[in-house]
Amino acid sequence: MKTLTLAAVLWIATSPALAAIKPCETLKNEIEARLKEKKVATYTLEVVDTGKGGERKVVGSCEGGKKQIVYAKK
Repeated sequence: MKTLTLAAVLWIATSPALAAIKPCETLKNEIEARLKEKKVATYTLEVVDTGKGGERKVVGSCEGGKKQIVYAKK
């Protein structure tokens, strides 16, 4: 029982870290797919260094927080 509890605690503790280290192109493709599902036609998505997005909306974080994906309407 203790082993199962310990395994559950470790899994919960490490899952955010594993999710945070996602390649930027993978995340960008996922976001583009969601935008297409919502029928959004005129937009730009760009991968930038964290904090360098200017006035654009941050819609994702990738590479362990080193980069962000920013969204802007055209």
